Amino acid sequence: VKQEQEEPEDQQIKVEEEEVYCSQGEEQVELKQQTDTCMVVPVDEQTSQTESEPNRNQVIFQEAAEAENQNQKRRKPFSCITCGKRFAFRSPFEAHMGTHMSEKPFSYVNYGKCFSQKEVLTNHMRCHKSEKPFSCVTCGKSFRLKHLLTQHIRIHTGQKPFSCVNCGKGFRLKRLLTQHMRIHTGEKPFSCGNCRKCFSQKTNLTQHMRIHTGEKPFSCVNCGKRFSLKPNLTRHMMIHTGEKPFSCVTCGKGFSVKPNLTQHMMIHTGEKPFSCVNCGKSFCRKHHLTQHMMIHRGEKL
Repeated sequence: VKQEQEEPEDQQIKVEEEEVYCSQGEEQVELKQQTDTCMVVPVDEQTSQTESEPNRNQVIFQEAAEAENQNQKRRKPFSCITCGKRFAFRSPFEAHMGTHMSEKPFSYVNYGKCFSQKEVLTNHMRCHKSEKPFSCVTCGKSFRLKHLLTQHIRIHTGQKPFSCVNCGKGFRLKRLLTQHMRIHTGEKPFSCGNCRKCFSQKTNLTQHMRIHTGEKPFSCVNCGKRFSLKPNLTRHMMIHTGEKPFSCVTCGKGFSVKPNLTQHMMIHTGEKPFSCVNCGKSFCRKHHLTQHMMIHRGEKL
């Protein structure tokens, strides 16, 4: 007997219903077991149907940003419909809404500057009077505004209420968390108008711009030498003060800057990380290698 066989488009493995009977007292109970139809698709078709996966880091950041957004909505339920700024309490929210109003009935008579809220005028007046009514009970430092004192107190308490959802690192200020998140996202929103180099933080761009402008705002009070970065001035001041905070644990010799201590330690360890590509001779300091290379080039030392 000739049997006709039909091949379906997709191979199917189907388990038919099985009737299972079990006896329960006088009655016979019919149980039906049924399994799902399983589709077996060729590998090449699976590959064509698989969509390309998005960048994993981008997905993680989007999920993190969404989670942070939801947390902020719970913490700050009052949202400004004009600028989107959120608040935890109604009173500062209502005060903020007044900033969008054109009416500014509170003015400073000496300068003519106007404000929409009396509290803002009061805070502004402290700038001219140098008034700082909010003081830290731990160190005595004073502040013009209460929220600045609140932020300062976290230095003493170690409180870090703003946490990164990616790595868990905590921060004292929200803006520090915002800056940190750019490490995970790779975002560099601040770019140099001269060379187009980009930076993740505005302060880094400000420092970079001094390369183009030649600006050196930090000057030594002893000799007048100027520097573009404050840490460079700090290191320079040690020349005048004789301060040498970095000491060798082996011989006790002190140094004003850490790189000098690092170079000195090579005397004790015998490390010579700078090698000549021509003869293989090694040196503990880079400038010694530079001088040595002049021998191969036939240059006079």
